[in-house]
Amino acid sequence: MQVSVILPTYNEAKNIVPLIEAIAEHLGAAGISYEVIVVDDNSPDGTADQVRERFGEEGAVRLFVRTEGRGLATAIAHGIRQAQGDCVAVMDTDFNHDPAMLPQMVRFLEYYDIIIGSRFVMGGGMEQQWRYNASFLFNLFVRIVLRTQIQDNLCGFFTIRRDKLLTMDLERIFVGYGDYFMHFLYLAWRAKYTMLEVPTYYILRRHGSSKSRFMHMLVSYTRAAILIRLGRR
Repeated sequence: MQVSVILPTYNEAKNIVPLIEAIAEHLGAAGISYEVIVVDDNSPDGTADQVRERFGEEGAVRLFVRTEGRGLATAIAHGIRQAQGDCVAVMDTDFNHDPAMLPQMVRFLEYYDIIIGSRFVMGGGMEQQWRYNASFLFNLFVRIVLRTQIQDNLCGFFTIRRDKLLTMDLERIFVGYGDYFMHFLYLAWRAKYTMLEVPTYYILRRHGSSKSRFMHMLVSYTRAAILIRLGRR
């Protein structure tokens, strides 16, 4: 099974090369065939240049630079359209998501449709305790509103069989920021896709600053959860 690892990037020049090298190391050691798809929203810090200089224009690393239609969710959708693997993996580019988890998350697709990296199952967590507590409470709210049993609706770290993914309405799902993940999982749950949550632990980003703004996300994600439940997303 070949996996297409999609990395949406913006201003991750100091993280992107070490991350791709770690992905290659872990998947290669596990004997898993892979391609890495970097979708960069024309980062002013030279993220795309770092990828070109280290990995060139061909091979297992494919780079796409967008100058229009920017945003996290649409970048992921763009990567999905370019993917050639049997399964797709999506992860952040700030080392929040541990590349060492990828082989396990790919292997488990032999038994499940979607594998979710979860902070809220046994063994998962976050280095910042206050963010963990706030995220846990919000995910409890999401589970109540959407009436699912998914513990982590916002992590954005997942693998899925590509044939299952392509049956979904990508244009409808992949909009906005991290709230796309709530919608994605909700529709997959409704479609009775089989899911497994595996523990993941968030460490602090190595370089750069976070693009997330807590209060803005709280308001927009709350609104998104309600609209998803009402079928108006």
